[in-house]
Amino acid sequence: MLSTFFPQGWRRYQSLPILGPVMDRYAGWLDEQQYTWRSARYELRMAGRITGYFSRRGLRGIEDLDPQHLDACHRWCRQKYPSEVGAFCLMVRFLRESGAIEGRPVAPPPANRADAYVRAFMAHLDEVRGYAPSTVRRQGQIAAEFLDWLRVAETPERLSALSAKDLEGFTARLSKRMGRVGLQKPIAILRNLLRFLAADGVVATGLDELIERPRVYRQEQLPRSLPWPTVEALLASIDRASPIGKRDFAMFSLMTTYGLRACDVVALTLDDIHWRGGHILVRQSKTGKPVDLPLTDEVSDAIRDYLKHARRQGPHRQVFLRIRAPQGTLKPTAVIEAFQAWSRRSLLDIPYKGVHCIRHSFALQLLRQGVSLKTIGDLLGHRSPESTTAYLRLATEDLRMVALPLPVPTSVEKEQPR
Repeated sequence: MLSTFFPQGWRRYQSLPILGPVMDRYAGWLDEQQYTWRSARYELRMAGRITGYFSRRGLRGIEDLDPQHLDACHRWCRQKYPSEVGAFCLMVRFLRESGAIEGRPVAPPPANRADAYVRAFMAHLDEVRGYAPSTVRRQGQIAAEFLDWLRVAETPERLSALSAKDLEGFTARLSKRMGRVGLQKPIAILRNLLRFLAADGVVATGLDELIERPRVYRQEQLPRSLPWPTVEALLASIDRASPIGKRDFAMFSLMTTYGLRACDVVALTLDDIHWRGGHILVRQSKTGKPVDLPLTDEVSDAIRDYLKHARRQGPHRQVFLRIRAPQGTLKPTAVIEAFQAWSRRSLLDIPYKGVHCIRHSFALQLLRQGVSLKTIGDLLGHRSPESTTAYLRLATEDLRMVALPLPVPTSVEKEQPR
């Protein structure tokens, strides 16, 4: 397979020390992952540089690679080729999947005191608090940003002298890129970190009570929704000539027909679609509640068109996969990025960046058609009727019809001095 990408120099790659025996398989694996000819050549060249690093460290074969060597090489790549560090991660992924190396890399020793605090905090969240991995990562990011802002790596004694003024300064830093609602979560994470550090005697106790979260009132803002003609125009503007367009059209057809979340769309599997029975089973990621919905002809045709023309490889059962390399499943952020891309191309007046506005628009459209709140809540998978009543505030035209007339002041009242 190497000769496909390097017709003249494939022998040089195959004779490389350490990784040379697997380079041909690596080239074939890149082709299976749908990498283009140009991208595959780039990844193979980076693998050659990684081989040079291992050779300079005295390694002789793949069997000599251990987690410490991989972690050291990862740090070297970040310093030497910061924009190409993904090539190293891709190479390690291939080595694991092919069985050339085993196990997970151990975490390198903390480079400084700040890293040690962050890792201990994340281990506490994972092992003691039982948080989800995504939550642990998010809290670790805020903790690392706070300790980096304090420059704890250079001056560890800053934590012992931590004051309310320092906390106010970091909150002001966050407020430059976040609003009142966005600040809620980072401040809660900061409180969590301070309580953890106080339990170990690193900071003084009670600092977490000195941070006030911005006051946010429940349902103080209207749900973001678009006029339904705008939603239909966005769906019609998607170019279905390419596999990506067919995939995105099918995804947004599901959202406009059933009001699904982005996480529900990417989690949909081939086993959830019952073609002959004419229904589709949606396992809602947020609530864990399965919803059985009728499979409309429009959605069925859109999914069939996508599955017929999109190239599928691997054992994935998810309906929607990546079109570009590396092949694999989609994340909810991919749906958001697709929504933003098609919104720009459509030139429609869409002020929102998040795809959740389609779900709100779907609920409002049903409400204006006279569908009961109970039915809307069941379709959206709401566990509480209170979640559905929020959409009543969007029906402003209907609310104007039931508004009471304002009393008109009489002439006598007008002449009375104030």
